[in-house]
Amino acid sequence: MALSSSFSLPSISKIDHAKKTLRPRSNDRSKQMFDFPLTSSKTELFGHQLVTVGAHLHKSWSFLGGSRVTMRPRHESIVPLRKISQVYTSWLASSQIASTAFTFGTASVLPFYALMVLAPKAELTKISMESSIPYIVLGVLYAYLLYLSWTPETLQLIFASKYWLPELPGIGRMFLNEMTLASAWIHLLVVDLFAARQVFRDGLDNKIETRHSVSLCLFFCPVGIVTHVITKALTKNAGSSSTRNMH
Repeated sequence: MALSSSFSLPSISKIDHAKKTLRPRSNDRSKQMFDFPLTSSKTELFGHQLVTVGAHLHKSWSFLGGSRVTMRPRHESIVPLRKISQVYTSWLASSQIASTAFTFGTASVLPFYALMVLAPKAELTKISMESSIPYIVLGVLYAYLLYLSWTPETLQLIFASKYWLPELPGIGRMFLNEMTLASAWIHLLVVDLFAARQVFRDGLDNKIETRHSVSLCLFFCPVGIVTHVITKALTKNAGSSSTRNMH
């Protein structure tokens, strides 16, 4: 009996085979079609999964051949198991890269903030603030993450409006990707450190207290800049008042 081609059966109206029920669609005895749903027929072949979704059975009758039923598959697909495994491995590797870059970037800027806050007048702090190495390293890391996170939809998500301007829903969809989120975090760390260094230098040049402003620049950079501007204005006013009193 070969199901791949055809097989002979007596004239019946219901067939049960391997807990699958066949029912005729038509009352015409000369030609009847059966539904044969195969809900879970899977075969693994050379690392691929063969999935049969369903089949049609066509019944015909003749005096010479008797009753004949032919099975025709409805749908058959091959799911490459190796490809699925590679996609999962790639996603896992991307997640690990994003997490490692996030941790490395955060840890690399903390020593510079610690020097500016704890030892603002130390020679090591002044030398560190003159160096461009942290910006080069973090800039290369940012470019690498940007390359990994870039997709054909990136520009469409950034310039989603008809005026080629960013829109909040598009930016929100873009940051659902961990790699994109990690690259944005590195971007913020570089900009915040650069702003904190400018605040620190300005404080040294004008003899202004900057430790509170530098600390705020780590996670609240705009607030830290505003705080430094206010501190600088108050310091100048206090200096002018003291000079007038002396005269």
